[in-house]
Amino acid sequence: MAATREKVHIIGIGDDGLEGLTAGARDLLQGAELIFGSPHTLEAVADLPAERIPVGIDLDRMIARIEADPNRRSVVLATGDPLFYGTARFLVQRLGKEHCEVVPSVSTMQLAFARVKESWDEAYLADLANHPLGRIVEKVRLAEKAGLFTSEAAPPAAVAAALLDQKIDYFTAYVCENLGSPDERVTHAELAEVAQQEFSPLNVLILVRKPEPPDRPNEMRGRRLFGNPDDAFLQSQPHRGLLTPAEVRAITLSELDLGLESVFWDVGAGSGSVAIEAAQIAKGGTAYAIEMDPEDHQLIAANVQRFGVSNVKPVLGKAPEAWKGLPTPDAVFVGGAGRSVGKIAEQAYERLKPGGRIVVNVNSVENVAAVREVLHAASGDAAVRMVQISRGIHQLERMRFEALNPTFLITAVKPAAK
Repeated sequence: MAATREKVHIIGIGDDGLEGLTAGARDLLQGAELIFGSPHTLEAVADLPAERIPVGIDLDRMIARIEADPNRRSVVLATGDPLFYGTARFLVQRLGKEHCEVVPSVSTMQLAFARVKESWDEAYLADLANHPLGRIVEKVRLAEKAGLFTSEAAPPAAVAAALLDQKIDYFTAYVCENLGSPDERVTHAELAEVAQQEFSPLNVLILVRKPEPPDRPNEMRGRRLFGNPDDAFLQSQPHRGLLTPAEVRAITLSELDLGLESVFWDVGAGSGSVAIEAAQIAKGGTAYAIEMDPEDHQLIAANVQRFGVSNVKPVLGKAPEAWKGLPTPDAVFVGGAGRSVGKIAEQAYERLKPGGRIVVNVNSVENVAAVREVLHAASGDAAVRMVQISRGIHQLERMRFEALNPTFLITAVKPAAK
């Protein structure tokens, strides 16, 4: 790239045009020879002597023109703050920081929060033109406030409908249209109302969590991040009682050491209880619930919907064939009572990322020995725990304890690559 002798000035402008700019920004525009911008922004500088060059989505053409005239004073007009979801990042990367100067104006996001009189220093901010709606919905779920640039594909009504579909109904909505222009409008409404309305394409959606709201839908109150009661999960009648008990799930998930963006495999997922709770911990990751029984596979999908988690992917098939196309896991849980559990554990360990963890749940001493031998040989160490739980039952004015079948957890960590 040829070095530009004249710096390119990237100036943010609002709907109030030149009047809203600083004296310094106006001087730069008065002295410019080339002014680039959208047709809308160029209308604000129609009286200036510079050559005005409309810019669409093809920014490479603008770069080529700037580089073709390196000695001419060029200004790029952008809306609001050019570095806040604007074109400045692209231009600075392509032209180089030393060849650019950015003069920001008030962004439409700032204006939107000012119009609704809410601070935005801790708000979740996103542009729906660059991020999938489903992922943004999951981020909004835990936010106190959110500011969203909507898009043609995801207008405010679609965003509101997606939130309500996930039982996220505890936000007040503000739709701020055409900010800074004479036809500016701010609509204050419930999400259900926004989902039924149409708005100008130029809008910002502000979401403010209601005072003392639930952190989950009402029907999910009492549900835990992990260790939920067994009867919180749907179970098929023939297999009822084969669900990983709540206490064992809690220990298992602590041993898996999941991060917020972990990729997790639940091999032999059954009704999906471990996968669902793992997904609630790894909110930015994905849990793959691998199950070969078609009825249980459908049950997993039903429990996923019941718990409102979107990052669980039910996989129908038998291990290890079913996981061939899956991404490499950070953690794996294997639940099984068959003779092949040792071989499956060995194959799952091979797919595990270096530094990843595997936990295998078995209910026979023979399988304990087989799995421990395999994982100890592969990792150099394998921890074995026997979990024996008794639950208190009040009967005939007395307390007695009912023991669950003992179960065994074998844990190994794959050594990190040197």
